[in-house]
Amino acid sequence: MERSTDVITTATNPAPSEPAIAVPVVAVSRLETDIGGSRILRGVNLEVHAGEVVALMGRNGVGKTTTLRSITGVQPVRAGTISFCGQSILRMSADQRARAGIGYVPQGRDIFPHLTVEENLQVGLVVHARKGADARAALARVYDLFPILKDFLPRKGGVLSGGQQQQLAIARALLTNPKLLILDEPTEGIQPSIIDQIGDTLKKLKTPRAPSDVIDEAQQEVERIKQAVKHIKEEHSLAILLVEQYVDFCREVADRFYAMDRGVVTISGSIAELTDEVVRDHLQV
Repeated sequence: MERSTDVITTATNPAPSEPAIAVPVVAVSRLETDIGGSRILRGVNLEVHAGEVVALMGRNGVGKTTTLRSITGVQPVRAGTISFCGQSILRMSADQRARAGIGYVPQGRDIFPHLTVEENLQVGLVVHARKGADARAALARVYDLFPILKDFLPRKGGVLSGGQQQQLAIARALLTNPKLLILDEPTEGIQPSIIDQIGDTLKKLKTPRAPSDVIDEAQQEVERIKQAVKHIKEEHSLAILLVEQYVDFCREVADRFYAMDRGVVTISGSIAELTDEVVRDHLQV
């Protein structure tokens, strides 16, 4: 009987529970998309979790922007699945996906050039019905990320520099309170020679800078965007999907990367695995 009791006691001890597997904020599987009768995406697979930045990289014309547009619902898909927080969104329209928590800053930014900075920001609040204390807190957050916007509230969006317009576009997207923030070429329109200097050089920039020093100003704009992406990831637990041409920028802000070619992902891994050899073989023209 003693032996039998021992067996029963052992058998009734609960088994150690396995750690829960986090559901990706967005998961794309075997995605196929056609444009004008031509197959652009040929089975794309990727996922992004909360609190991480994922860089989607590749040469021009390989399908990066089409992937983003497919996720946001701007571009219809031919086949495959797109899940958002564990639920399929294939039947949802673009505006329904935006209200569900997908924030999109497209290539070219799409700010309203004839509206002031303040009016551009108000659009993000009004569309998502954010009012009162909630709206004030949201604005305070974006002013903390992009202090220059608070100084430029009366200015028309169209007179801002490329870097300032990008900050405005990201800020407006954040005001929609997204779970997933999608950025398409956030450094576009800022001098390529400046972007190449991101990293340690940017950290050593002197302040204050001379107003006439255009190079310093462009460097500061890129640095502000880079630091904002890092801060958003760390403080707001957002998932960020980033399309970016500049390798140094991706190495600075991303946790993982996917490289595309001819409509498929050819290689992926941690950002530490984005070696010069990988860049040469998969990203350089």
